Amino acid sequence: MIAIPAAFERTVWTVFGLCLGSFVNVLIHRLPRDMSVVHPRSRCPLCSKPIAFYDNLPLLSWFLLKGRCRHCRAPISARYPAVELLLGLLALGLRLRWPEHMLWTLPALLACAALVAVAFIDWDTFLIPDELSLGLLAAGLLLAPLNPLLSGQVWWSRVLHSVGGAAVGFALCWGLAVFGEKVFKKEAMGGGDVKLLAAIGAWAGALGAFNALIVASFLGSAWGLSLILRRRIARQDPIPFGPFLSAAALLDFYAVLPPGFPFTLF
Repeated sequence: MIAIPAAFERTVWTVFGLCLGSFVNVLIHRLPRDMSVVHPRSRCPLCSKPIAFYDNLPLLSWFLLKGRCRHCRAPISARYPAVELLLGLLALGLRLRWPEHMLWTLPALLACAALVAVAFIDWDTFLIPDELSLGLLAAGLLLAPLNPLLSGQVWWSRVLHSVGGAAVGFALCWGLAVFGEKVFKKEAMGGGDVKLLAAIGAWAGALGAFNALIVASFLGSAWGLSLILRRRIARQDPIPFGPFLSAAALLDFYAVLPPGFPFTLF
């Protein structure tokens, strides 16, 4: 068997991540608009000219075109290369984190891609598409036997931990939503957040779901407070929670925090 140089393998994974990021940009744009993610081919939203393959190279094309459409010169958001770069780094990071789990790394990367899409869609629209949250939930349960984040030496033990994690994630988020609605007399958390945390639990187990909720709450509170201090929003204005849950879930794929977090920090 021919050994593949580690540097070459990591480069391949990074390039694959960049290409996957390009597809995630399609999901972010099209899913909230109920558009097909495979047809028609990518085109400029202003002049509607189809984008040629050489203008659709991940990361590279944006810089070569100086962030503008080749035809109408309309600006192209820097979010596009940022998402591609993020997925490239996530792909490389997963391969470095799980070098002996090739069968796990690929579905984990696809799950990370879905989480990134969820984050940006919810940020823009306050909606989390069921195609992503429920798809993540189903995939997490089906792929549990391969998942090194879940406890158990045999496949059925990991499946049980995945099911339990999904149940705990659902219960935690649903309970928090009900409690918040009673206290604040308005919707504190949407159904999409509940389904998303259930999906996170299916991938990262009960502890991973709990950690994601805690980390997301810290991140969301810090962001909301910064907006209030800058007078960008009022105290009663909502902010999307999905981006912070997604960010916390991405952390789970690299390191599930120990029981007792965040009190273990002190």
